Amino acid sequence: MGFMAGISSLVLLALTTAPIGLATPVQTSSPVVDLGYATYKGYHDDTYDLNVFKGIRYAAPPVGKLRWQAPKAPLVNRTAIQSATEQPPICPQSGGAKLPEVYGFNSALGNEDCLFLNVYAPPGAKDLPILLWIHGGGDGLFGAFYDPSELINTNDKGFIAVMIQYRLGAFGFLSSEGVHKYGKTNAGLLDMRFALEWVQKNIEKFGGDASRVTVAGESSGAGSAMLQSLAYGGREDHLFNNVIAASPYTTSLYQYDGKVPTGHYKDFAARAGCYKKNMSEAAVFNCLVKADTVTLQYASANVSISGEWGTWAFLPVVDGSFIRELPSKQLLKKKVSGKRVLSGYNANDGVPLSPPNVNSTGDFLDYIHSAFPSFSPKDYSRLMDIYGVRHSSPENTGPRYDTLGDSGPTALNQSEMATGLQQTVFNIYAESSFDCPAYWLAGAFAGGRTKESWQYQYSVTPGYHGSDLSAYFSVGATTPARGFMHAFQKIWGNFIINNTPVISITDAKGGADNATVPEGVNGDISWPKWNSDSPVVMNLNTTGGSTVFVEVTPELTYWVRDGPGVTNEFRLADASKWEGGRGARCEFWRSVGPRVPA
Repeated sequence: MGFMAGISSLVLLALTTAPIGLATPVQTSSPVVDLGYATYKGYHDDTYDLNVFKGIRYAAPPVGKLRWQAPKAPLVNRTAIQSATEQPPICPQSGGAKLPEVYGFNSALGNEDCLFLNVYAPPGAKDLPILLWIHGGGDGLFGAFYDPSELINTNDKGFIAVMIQYRLGAFGFLSSEGVHKYGKTNAGLLDMRFALEWVQKNIEKFGGDASRVTVAGESSGAGSAMLQSLAYGGREDHLFNNVIAASPYTTSLYQYDGKVPTGHYKDFAARAGCYKKNMSEAAVFNCLVKADTVTLQYASANVSISGEWGTWAFLPVVDGSFIRELPSKQLLKKKVSGKRVLSGYNANDGVPLSPPNVNSTGDFLDYIHSAFPSFSPKDYSRLMDIYGVRHSSPENTGPRYDTLGDSGPTALNQSEMATGLQQTVFNIYAESSFDCPAYWLAGAFAGGRTKESWQYQYSVTPGYHGSDLSAYFSVGATTPARGFMHAFQKIWGNFIINNTPVISITDAKGGADNATVPEGVNGDISWPKWNSDSPVVMNLNTTGGSTVFVEVTPELTYWVRDGPGVTNEFRLADASKWEGGRGARCEFWRSVGPRVPA
């Protein structure tokens, strides 16, 4: 059936796009919290001096008649204190198409009863701000097993972290006219919203301040955090003040009844034995509601892995309610909720989710036509021009090295990952899916009296998509260097706690006097807020030390900077001119947004 089992353990070490920090903590006392509907007993982690509650149910099991419906409150269970010391069951996993198994984006059986969250809180916490984390994984993979303990401790235990799970794959993002009529499209997004509402009702019992919430995520989790800000037309529900979006995945947002999501729906229903001749929409939907979970999980996984390289079948859709228009359009209108945003992206975000075997002009043309099938001839011509394709070598045989960003060769055809048209493919994917949405998001919060934004690029080698996860969820991580981890975690923590990513020069240097950072006033770094007329990006990088070669597959190899002597190298750059004019290319992607769609 083409169903790949398990998440590769190798990817945790070699690729680090999957979760890290799974070491068993030392436990002593058992903190208890009464949530009204249930009482939970967690544990005290002596290693990090945090109270941890794992597997708190925040919504009723979305099974049976609750499949593809909005989340409901959990039933009251006061019969006994429930243990909250083990990871909750993971949601059914639907992997990415054509990706090698070693990458770790693999399908696996899970449990539909998976709407749980984990809470990490300092003992004796009172009125602390909240980080609510939405994990990435193409809306089809992973769960709440990222460990924020070091991130909290680096910031002097100044906030509480809530790590959530939500319905994935077809269970969270099945869409068609029938689902829209008889259930709910974007069920996974509604789960996230429900978790944010849970925080408002319950976080005070852990010592949190519900008026100071930062919703954050990476990849599809960052895209989801952005969509929470765009929800209901940008309606302000006061569920959060801040957004952190690390490489916000924003592409393939079709209309709920469009050809693509409807096609996936029919394929899914057929594989589940629920799509037959002359069946009504109601009959198909009811058949799916009653179907065996294993059958549905296999159907979800196999539809998802049957697409083009690095794609997922089941993604958010424009449903006319939760998502009312494409992000590229709504962000331009600045119709967003929340007060401030910190958006970022990685230097090589196009790796590993875009095809790595582009060796000729023909391969390149095949890629852009398959990736953007709705483009007009004029769109393709403009893309060729703005990415300099007509003047780029088709071969990926040149020396590979990181670009400087604002001088010399650019990411258009040069990086540590590839050269020539292969690198152009990586860059097109990165900018259309992650980088430009981060630009648009920063712009949506810029220039107003009540909103503000900042932006960074994570350039630490190798800088591929997801490599930044080990910088903030650093339990057990060996790269990047500890000095960089400290500085990056301070940036995020200060944004969560004090509403600004501007940190002290001392923290930014990460313990190395010879580190280079832009110096501002009062002992802090200089980091201007985003201004759409003159946008500035903070380039976060390291230099020095030694390099270690890593080979994941013959197509995915890179160098990691390691060892003594690694120092931070932070600097400000003109985001419009960055990498040979990324600002203009992001305007191109906004102009073709309806045909991406994004």
